[in-house]
Amino acid sequence: MENTDACSCVHEIAKSFANLKEREADHDLAEIYQTSLMSALIDGVYEGSVRIAELLEHGDFGLGTFNDLDGELVAFDSEVHQLREDGSARVASMDQKTPFAVMTRFRPTICGELSTALHKRDVQDIIDKLVASPNLFCAFRIDGRFEHVETRTVPRQTEPYRPMLQAIERQPVFRFEETSGTLVGFRCPPYVQGINVAGFHVHYITDDRRGGGHVLDYRLLEGKLEVAKISKLRIDLPRTVSFQQATLHSDEMSQAIEAAEG
Repeated sequence: MENTDACSCVHEIAKSFANLKEREADHDLAEIYQTSLMSALIDGVYEGSVRIAELLEHGDFGLGTFNDLDGELVAFDSEVHQLREDGSARVASMDQKTPFAVMTRFRPTICGELSTALHKRDVQDIIDKLVASPNLFCAFRIDGRFEHVETRTVPRQTEPYRPMLQAIERQPVFRFEETSGTLVGFRCPPYVQGINVAGFHVHYITDDRRGGGHVLDYRLLEGKLEVAKISKLRIDLPRTVSFQQATLHSDEMSQAIEAAEG
């Protein structure tokens, strides 16, 4: 049964944001840069040639992973952190490489305060209403206080690489209680499933930069939401043998991505 109180709250918050003036000039300039495809990652293509320093040439905000599937990547304010399989975080080296990442120059077109406690689904509904169209991309950032954030991080893989669904069978899950931190996320249209992750893809890092991971669930107590609508996508495909030989489409691909990304 639908929670009418939650729906009303989401509607009112989205309505208050709608009164804010959008900076459409920034919207027109925004672009997502992506290296490789999500379907390649699902198939076990865990080695790329793009260095973190090169990623930062394409944006100051993003997410992804590292070679060997060695933790989660989160980037904002031109800083890149590696969220590791033990739940910890560290600053990434400029020489580390990624097999899959998404970056943008984050210029939010809508900003506002979230002063009501909200679950993940509520926040996603608000963002959907703010973007208005399911056919556009958006990047979003939330700096706030959280009652809890549940994350996971896939352990580092070694060759011969297993497909991601096998790699995540024993992935560690962490629960960060009563923390302040930053959510970095993208919402992609349904038609890019396999190219990217359709729907919401979010990573979290605590304010003390000691922990985080790929977000499974959270409850926000209060925070600042910034949203950037994006209508341009640029993709650089790897030239590696593993990518050329990968199975990049199958009838089960969508289900595999949903299982891997939560």
